[in-house]
Amino acid sequence: MNQYPMTAKGANMLREELTHLKSVKRPEIVNAIAEAREHGDLKENAEYHAAREQQSFCEGRIQDIEAKLSNAQIIDVTKMPNNGKVIFGTTVTILNVDTDEETTYRIVGEDEADIKNNLISVISPIARGLIGKQVDDLVTIQTPKGKIEYEISEVEYI
Repeated sequence: MNQYPMTAKGANMLREELTHLKSVKRPEIVNAIAEAREHGDLKENAEYHAAREQQSFCEGRIQDIEAKLSNAQIIDVTKMPNNGKVIFGTTVTILNVDTDEETTYRIVGEDEADIKNNLISVISPIARGLIGKQVDDLVTIQTPKGKIEYEISEVEYI
């Protein structure tokens, strides 16, 4: 069975979503189905079909989250000594050598990735290029715009 890396924060977010789905969303959907059944003929009852569709989506998401959590390898970098090396879960500040533009990314699991919040997946080209490197290393990363050279200016274990 494959294990998938996940940060402690990402695992907690999934657990919270799972709890919400099971304790709040599921009972709401059950009530909506019961209410729709009271309206009579189920063949032509749009409310009933919509509620059943919601139920199907909710149950699928519950199964998905449970599977992810059961196969998760939770890595908490805050409990590791900072040796300046880029690993899964670290926050990395890189400097584009050509433009002097500085960017900070946190390397996270696939399910946690959110580029708008500077959370990049461990399997993304940038993360793969950074993993294993250290502060002050120069890294050349192949991007859609071509090869770009970055300097690692800071690695944080937060």
